[in-house]
Amino acid sequence: MLIRDVEVEGRGRVDVRVERGRIAAIGHRLPGAADVDGRGGALLPGLHDHHIHLTALAAETASVRVGPGEVRGRAGLAAALRTGAPGEWVRAVGYHESVAGELDRSALDALAPDRPVRVQHRSGALWILNSAALRTAGLESPDGRLWREDERLRALLPPIRLDLAGVGRRAARLGVTGFTNADPHPADGLTRTLSVLPQRLLVMGVDPPVKLVLDDPTLPTPDELADTVRAIRPRPVAVHCVTRVQLLVTLLALEDAGPADGDRIEHGSVIPVEALSRLKRLGVTVVTQPHFPLERAEAYATEVHPDDRPHLYRCRSLAEAGVPVAAGTDAPYGTHDPWAVMRAAVARGEQESLTPRAALGLFLGGPRRPHRPRRVTAGAAADLCLLHVPLREALDVLTADAVRAAYVRGRLITDPAPDSGEAQ
Repeated sequence: MLIRDVEVEGRGRVDVRVERGRIAAIGHRLPGAADVDGRGGALLPGLHDHHIHLTALAAETASVRVGPGEVRGRAGLAAALRTGAPGEWVRAVGYHESVAGELDRSALDALAPDRPVRVQHRSGALWILNSAALRTAGLESPDGRLWREDERLRALLPPIRLDLAGVGRRAARLGVTGFTNADPHPADGLTRTLSVLPQRLLVMGVDPPVKLVLDDPTLPTPDELADTVRAIRPRPVAVHCVTRVQLLVTLLALEDAGPADGDRIEHGSVIPVEALSRLKRLGVTVVTQPHFPLERAEAYATEVHPDDRPHLYRCRSLAEAGVPVAAGTDAPYGTHDPWAVMRAAVARGEQESLTPRAALGLFLGGPRRPHRPRRVTAGAAADLCLLHVPLREALDVLTADAVRAAYVRGRLITDPAPDSGEAQ
């Protein structure tokens, strides 16, 4: 494939030849007939979403959304849970207490008594089941609140139709050519299930790193976590840290066990200033979600301790401290659009806002080295994002509207526009 007249960062307007899934040559007036006329648009490495939950995202088409943006109050929640015929399962997602308060088995029984209902909390860590759902699944739970029980529920609840093809198409239109699936306990055969996606995949737990999830009520001691990390070595770890104490325990454990190339902190929701030097010393990459303080501003204003609010989802301060940083959408628990994440990173407060170019860089790293930017250069894999406009114009707006086409191994994965001339 020959892509004619594209803007390559550092090279200006050039032609790019792709052979056998890699960039074979970059230069002016390369010989051959053009397969694609870039018309001066920027050619970037394809975006990589460094933290996403693909099967949960694919299940959304078979789910009812009941988050703060979709439902208000008990009456609205009841109406949403009564969609479909009586007796049919209802899978609801995105719930937060601001909708209708704390939910448990009894509350769901009152709202939807005539069908099995399961509701997932916005955090993704909690499922709440009503009595009909518990009976149908053969489960016992006084309050119906099942914390981090996805593995067990997977075996007991009816399967959900997964629209992975739709996930792949939508991501391709955003210029996404790769995913890191961040489920803590990947299901058997998950890599095979996800292989229908046209994007490249890294599945944590199957591929390195190994995901470790920490919860405050069951938090190990630093020595216990260090023993776990040593048992995993030489593989790197990706440790889920959403509180200050979880981060501290992780840093102490990594100092004890010794860091490994590829170690990651997932989320880094609360990173106090005093932790920055330790993160830098360990060389651990923070894969964060800079959009959460904007998406969840109302909840964070009341639920997050005032001492923690200045330290939420650091971005610019991490980079300035020399800490490697990258981003993931955490979809479906956040937006699936990396361009929206970039805009949020630019719109952060003075201490954490990034330049548009730095925000784009959060998604340009490789799957195993998220903080190391990939570049369009000879010999690199032809996982590419072609824009309608030059990079400068794209950075002014940071929107997926700028994306014209995406390629993986040199193969077009977006639907070609009529008369676009894009190679299949």
